[in-house]
Amino acid sequence: MNTETVKTALITGASSGIGRELAKLFAKDGYNLVLVSRGEDTLQQLADELKQKHSIHKAIVIKKDLAKENAAQELYNEVKQQGITVDVLVNDAGVGVHGMFATETDWEKESAMIHLNTLSLTHLTKLYLKEMVARNEGKILNLASIVSIMPSPLMAVYAGTKAYVYNFTQSLVNELKDTNVTITALLPNATDTDFFRKAGAENARVTEMLDDAVMVAEEGYKALMKGETKVIPGGLMNKSYEVIAHLAPEEALAAMMRKNMEPKGSPLINLSKKEQKQLAVGLGLAVVSLVGYAIFNTLTNLSEYDKARYRYKFGRASREAKRTLNNVSESLSETLANAKATVSSTLAS
Repeated sequence: MNTETVKTALITGASSGIGRELAKLFAKDGYNLVLVSRGEDTLQQLADELKQKHSIHKAIVIKKDLAKENAAQELYNEVKQQGITVDVLVNDAGVGVHGMFATETDWEKESAMIHLNTLSLTHLTKLYLKEMVARNEGKILNLASIVSIMPSPLMAVYAGTKAYVYNFTQSLVNELKDTNVTITALLPNATDTDFFRKAGAENARVTEMLDDAVMVAEEGYKALMKGETKVIPGGLMNKSYEVIAHLAPEEALAAMMRKNMEPKGSPLINLSKKEQKQLAVGLGLAVVSLVGYAIFNTLTNLSEYDKARYRYKFGRASREAKRTLNNVSESLSETLANAKATVSSTLAS
């Protein structure tokens, strides 16, 4: 291997979870690594493992708490002093804080979280993006979240930091459009990592439906390498959240998301009738929209006759689904089932 041409990826939060899985993917593809986290021993074990398994030339470990003041600049300086050019920056490090903002959460923890999730991420992006633009080459992956695009009661400050990450990233996508530098936002749903334990939310209902960290890392890595602007890992249900976030009123979304963050065993459905109706309408329209998207993607492979036939079917399905939603019942699950059934049966006919 010609070590002069090997690229280097710097990964924050590399000691566990999604960051750890991303490090494995980079090593598999022959990247040298700069692994950053507070857990030096864990990082060193990972570095030794990846060097041995994939025969990469370098896997440098830097212990750094990016929640501290000036930590991003210190990290940049340490890497610079070693003569390392960072070709890919992965801003994975992040934490959450669970609880009622007014009465239960601790400001010191929230302040540190804001610094880690937003300030250090922004500063590292600033430092390395300038170099990448000068070279007209480079990639950045910023870890956002599905809660970047919707409210999340009981994780209010965390959701706010991730909304910042997502909007910051998408703004830079536009600024970089005339360069060969790409930046990607990764928006995973709740994932099976140590995140919820550290956030004090290990008993939250959402922990019963976690995505696999390996899957999340793989889809994020693929999107990064393709230069995609964003990726929501997982199946159609995860991707439907983006549609729901745009269609359902925020008060209904907040009620739904709060249920996910409440303790296991608490009442699952106690939405008001208004919230049930609003959420059902949003969910039903999301179903219609996603089916339409799937049909659109298949139309290019059909004959003109089949294209016209399926356009007619989808138009009929949309009208029927909307009529169902206009007569929404008090039961959220029943309404959504009706909307799904309307779309499915119409398209199958």
